[in-house]
Amino acid sequence: MKKISIFVAFSLLVSLALTACGTTQNQAAQSKNLLEQIKADGKIRIGTEGTYPPFTFHDDSGKLTGFDVEIGEEIANRLGVKPEFIETQWDGMFAGLDSKRFDMIVNQVGIRPDRQEKYDFSDPYILSKPVLIVYKDNETIKTFADLKGKKAAQTLTSNFKDIAASNGAEIVGVEGFNQSIDLLASKRADAVVNDGLSFLDFKKQQPDSPIKVVAELDEPAKSGVMFRKDNKELVDAVNNALSDMKKDGKYVSISQKYFGTDVSK
Repeated sequence: MKKISIFVAFSLLVSLALTACGTTQNQAAQSKNLLEQIKADGKIRIGTEGTYPPFTFHDDSGKLTGFDVEIGEEIANRLGVKPEFIETQWDGMFAGLDSKRFDMIVNQVGIRPDRQEKYDFSDPYILSKPVLIVYKDNETIKTFADLKGKKAAQTLTSNFKDIAASNGAEIVGVEGFNQSIDLLASKRADAVVNDGLSFLDFKKQQPDSPIKVVAELDEPAKSGVMFRKDNKELVDAVNNALSDMKKDGKYVSISQKYFGTDVSK
């Protein structure tokens, strides 16, 4: 009986020691800030759509590419880690960040006050003007004010949806830019508010598409990399990477490749 008691006591001590060791390791991991954890893992997880050219899309070979994808790759390179892109529909992207599916979003996310209450942003790295897109033979919608009572195809959590709604449009929810243009081209929607750079790229790829731009807002929208709150070290590191990219010409090189101009100005 004594031998059994000694064995049980020894087993209990080993179990407690292992538990304490595991707890210590978990506490050590938790004590690392997100940037330190990313560097320890050797990768940074980046949320993006993959369906929003020229920012994030798949080329003819099926490879994920685009302006935002290359910016994300370059940020990762300057942090000394590998990028892991996680593709997500736009309307589920913020929830993916909340649930820690990825560490940041690089997907032309507009910087605006309601988002800044919950999330942190990098310095702006894209400036672009929203445009009003209609079917080519539409002569009734010529200004944003003409959207009142009309159907606008928009992703439900985008800046562009807010612009359409503020002008009295009836919102038709879509998953992304391509779907909104499909609805417009088939006349199941009257208009689309979206990014002027995306429209130019779309028309370059599909010049015969029966759509046109009839108005543009004067004030450009500012976009940034988006993060969960309280990850200052990562935000600062990304800002430094973006700043260095602009100083050494890498940013302009990527911007010229997709837009023929510097879209940070």
